[in-house]
Amino acid sequence: MATCPKCGSQNTVKNGHIHNGKERFKCGNCGRQFVENPTNKVILQSTKDLIDKLLPEKISLAGIARVTGVSELWLQKYVNAKYESLPKQVNVQSKQKEC
Repeated sequence: MATCPKCGSQNTVKNGHIHNGKERFKCGNCGRQFVENPTNKVILQSTKDLIDKLLPEKISLAGIARVTGVSELWLQKYVNAKYESLPKQVNVQSKQKEC
């Protein structure tokens, strides 16, 4: 049976599956829910650059996620982080007319 990463207990039960099909467990001692052997996929900078180029286009986030091979959840978090990093105010200068 799976071992809880928080308290080390083996008093765990199966508790469904996560979005990608991996089995989820719940610890009977501390109540922590976890996945055995979680994997973190590293997103390459070239993929992020491609996403940055696709975002201004009229393509849905689901379409961008499908084309680039990232999850929709990761993409939404990436877009939110990009939005938060933008300046809150933008200074716009008007062009002077030529006569």
